[in-house]
Amino acid sequence: MDTIEIRGESIRLGQLLKLHGIAEHGAMAKDMIADGEVSVNGEVETRRGATIRPGDRIEALGEVIEVAAEEG
Repeated sequence: MDTIEIRGESIRLGQLLKLHGIAEHGAMAKDMIADGEVSVNGEVETRRGATIRPGDRIEALGEVIEVAAEEG
């Protein structure tokens, strides 16, 4: 499992997938999400703009990402 830190209170799901590198570009993130290949906290998420917050757990392409708040 990887942990990714975000600045601020939230990030959009599509942005998170690009930031982590699971999706190489926005179109790939959009397709993965639309095809039901991404889950948030154990539930399939089909909205690219879904709000992701620290503490959320994302699963995509066999990878698990935990979101944490950036310390600073």
